[in-house]
Parts: sequence; C-alpha cells; structure tokens
Amino acid sequence: MDDRLAVLLPLAAVWLAAGLVAEGLPGLDRAGAFRRRTGWLSALVLAGLALTAAVLVAGLQSAGDTALDRAAAGLAVAAVPATVVAVCTVRRVRRLRSGAGVFAAAPDTPAPHGLRAAAAHPLIALPLQVTALAVLLGLLPAAGVDLFDTPGVAGPMITAVLGVAVIGVRHALRHSRLAERARPPAEAVSARSAGALHV
Repeated sequence: MDDRLAVLLPLAAVWLAAGLVAEGLPGLDRAGAFRRRTGWLSALVLAGLALTAAVLVAGLQSAGDTALDRAAAGLAVAAVPATVVAVCTVRRVRRLRSGAGVFAAAPDTPAPHGLRAAAAHPLIALPLQVTALAVLLGLLPAAGVDLFDTPGVAGPMITAVLGVAVIGVRHALRHSRLAERARPPAEAVSARSAGALHV
C-alpha cells in the first residue's frame, strides 16, 4: 500500500463527511437537529482545514521525497477550494450555528425557511464538495491511478468540471426555492413598499 494513503484517506473522509452534512442541512425541519448538525459541520470544516494546512505546510518544509511531500503535491489542487472554504464557508457556518442557537430552548420548533435558505447557499456546500472531490483526485495516484499520465486525460477532466458546474447550479436552484419560501407574503411586502414611498 502506498504510504500516501495513510495521510490522504483521513483527509478525504473528513471532507466527504463535511460535504454530506452540508448537503443535508437545508432538509432539516427541526431547529434542534439544525443546531446539532451545524455544530458537526463546524467541527468537520475546521478539522479538514487544519489537516489540509498541516499536510501542505509539512510538505513545504520537508526537502526529501517523503510520504508527506507526495501527499502535499496531491493536495495542490485541493488548496484552492479549501481556501474558499476558509474565506467564505467558515463564516457562513458560524452564522448558521448562531442563528440556530436562538432556538436552543425550544429544539422542537420548526426550522425557519430563512435559516434553511441560508444553509442552502451555494457557498456552504459547494466549496466543501469541490474540496472533497479535489482530495479524491489527489488520492487516485496513491491508489495507482494517475489521470495526468493517462492518455485521453481531457475527457475525465471535462467531466469533473461539468460535474462541479451541475452541482453548483443545483445548489443555486435549491437556495432560490427556499429563499422564495422565506419571503414575507406579497401583501406585507407591498404595504411596506407603500409605507416607504410615503416617508
């Protein structure tokens, strides 16, 4: 077994788990479950970022051809979506957790549509899932499959890019649908608009 697998498999597992938890967040219907899942997601995201950063830094500091060097090279593609996670997703997950914390005293309260719409925002699940996919791509050479040394590499790469685009569109549509539900009734909106005009 390639020694890189011992480094990359736990990373792939953490990112995949984070992507799955984020995927299921908008479907939760109770505030208590929402709060628990956002706690899990926050822990998984922070663990994934810490492990990825540790492997990349260790690989940069090492001058030899060790397992960490080769694992860090495999994570080069994952560094970009992981940066998006650190910049955008962490902040949004923190907001979700604090929003769900309002209902801590009443965990059986239905999860508000606004909270579910925020959980469905593409900048939450999409960067996590793209990072998981990139880590899996870095894991393939350790398992004996190197896409970049294989003839006809353009096909799998185009498929991966199209897959990411489809996932992004799906998240955007789901977010839009839930955001529509979270809007106040049309009567209230029109009354508020009329009031703003009279001021």
